[in-house]
Amino acid sequence: MMEYDQALVWVTLILMVFGMVMVYSASISLPDSPKYANYKNNHFLVRQAMFVCFAVLMSFIVFRVRVEDWQKAAPYLFIFTLVLLLLVLIPGLGKGVNGAKRWLSFKVFNLQPSELMKLFMVLYAADYTVRKQEYMHKLTKGFLPMMVTVAVLGLLLLLEPDLGAFGVIVCIAMGILFLGGINGIWFGGIATTLVGIFASVILLSPWRRERIFAYLNPFEEDNALGKAYQLTHSLIAFGRGELFGVGLGASVEKLHYLPEAHTDFLLAVIGEELGFVGVVTVIFLFYWIVKRAFDIGRQAIVLDATFAGLAAKGIGIWIGVQTFINMGVNLGLLPTKGLTLPLMSYGGSGVLINCIGLTLLLRIDYENRLMMRGGRV
Repeated sequence: MMEYDQALVWVTLILMVFGMVMVYSASISLPDSPKYANYKNNHFLVRQAMFVCFAVLMSFIVFRVRVEDWQKAAPYLFIFTLVLLLLVLIPGLGKGVNGAKRWLSFKVFNLQPSELMKLFMVLYAADYTVRKQEYMHKLTKGFLPMMVTVAVLGLLLLLEPDLGAFGVIVCIAMGILFLGGINGIWFGGIATTLVGIFASVILLSPWRRERIFAYLNPFEEDNALGKAYQLTHSLIAFGRGELFGVGLGASVEKLHYLPEAHTDFLLAVIGEELGFVGVVTVIFLFYWIVKRAFDIGRQAIVLDATFAGLAAKGIGIWIGVQTFINMGVNLGLLPTKGLTLPLMSYGGSGVLINCIGLTLLLRIDYENRLMMRGGRV
């Protein structure tokens, strides 16, 4: 038996390296615009390469941390990230980009606390479920405290605003609670309530409402030139790509037609340059990671490592939901929402936290293999 899952390591590295190539392709023409006039053509490639190298280095350190230690630290890491989310909202500390304040600037690196929260919500929800296992069928002691926590967290994220991250975090918390054996009736009731809350947030926000209506009919003239501008050009990119694409580096949409092509809409560039085959390959690689996460989680639960099992499945939910939303937005299946493609889109916080999350998954699998051989962690 191998000591670690080599396939998981290779799939993760392939996605990160492939992401670097596509980020370079999508951003190479950006210096031609006034906004990026002072940048070099390889600016985003160099920075993404630095992010990936730093993430890999941190992974070697994180892999040596026992899952038991992650469980002990989970509540404190969660509180620490809540404080960071508060700091983002303080004038002068939080950094704004395109109207949203989601970053803390450290000169050479901008930290996005909502990305940290995705990982630490996995750990906190898994630890909470284990600690409250005997109360999971009781509303006041089992379900309600977690919902209050998620509500406070949601308020902070909506003040940034970051509805996309809030949606992912809610899915993580609800998914882990469901897997932990929460009462099915209450789960269904709260899920319906959350859908109502999300609908209310959208309906009560004029610009979000406009974005929804634009998504339903993107090629209507006012929408195509307004709220659905990104979506229409994303769909044009996929249409141009057809089966095998127009060729690596030959995208037209990245030439200042498709905004944020190197971040939120990276998949559209992949679709245009590498076609249906390239998109399906990316989908398959992410599907494999999510399936592997659930397999590892199931094995951990069989070995009575409940926290590890729930954390592994939580990582699978996190990567799966965020990937689904990003791809759905790119393909016009979901309203436009600012969520990056895990491991691939440009961004230091995203790549680093995704990599740390998958390293934790690798550590859980390592401990599973160790216990199956009769060893001790």
